[in-house]
Amino acid sequence: MVRWRRDPCPCCQTSPDWVCESPAEPGLGRRGLLGAALGLAATGLAMPAFATPGDRSIGVTRIGTGDTFNGVYWRDGRYDTEALRQLNWVLRDPHLDEATPMDPRLFDVLNAVAARMDSHETYEVVSGYRAPETNAANARRSRRVSKLSLHMSGMAADVRLPGRSSIGMARLAAEMQMGGVGLYRRDGFVHLDCGPSRRW
Repeated sequence: MVRWRRDPCPCCQTSPDWVCESPAEPGLGRRGLLGAALGLAATGLAMPAFATPGDRSIGVTRIGTGDTFNGVYWRDGRYDTEALRQLNWVLRDPHLDEATPMDPRLFDVLNAVAARMDSHETYEVVSGYRAPETNAANARRSRRVSKLSLHMSGMAADVRLPGRSSIGMARLAAEMQMGGVGLYRRDGFVHLDCGPSRRW
């Protein structure tokens, strides 16, 4: 796991000069700092309108790497720094082994959707953060990949929820109007993001 000298969470730390302590593991770099700046601008509200008070938890498993997180990421009125560090790593771009500060509102979206579906299952993450190079390569292979994807900003994840239909999850998330919702029926996953409310 990446260990940081300073807190990489834009919600919990205003100074963006954190550095990875382990040279064997990736640091944030230029993209991470840009993501942190965007995250800081995007996370002015500590409590999104769709979130419920109290602790918030989430379970995610990254397909392809097997990395997991299952626990509380919000407690005592704020995002938990260590939990966000772990989530950033689980949702990293595995092609480049590159992490970025994920927008914590994405985890609020996942938490709220699971709660509305009355599910305590662990999300299977097909795609989380994508470095621009990875996204561009994916866009060349498929017209379904946006060249301006919110995956590059750490604001989106493509997920499955075991025991729940992707169609049902997409419909419910669209009704909740928390962000973007894309149904990829053929591949059996749903794109969820914390950007503007829209669906496809």
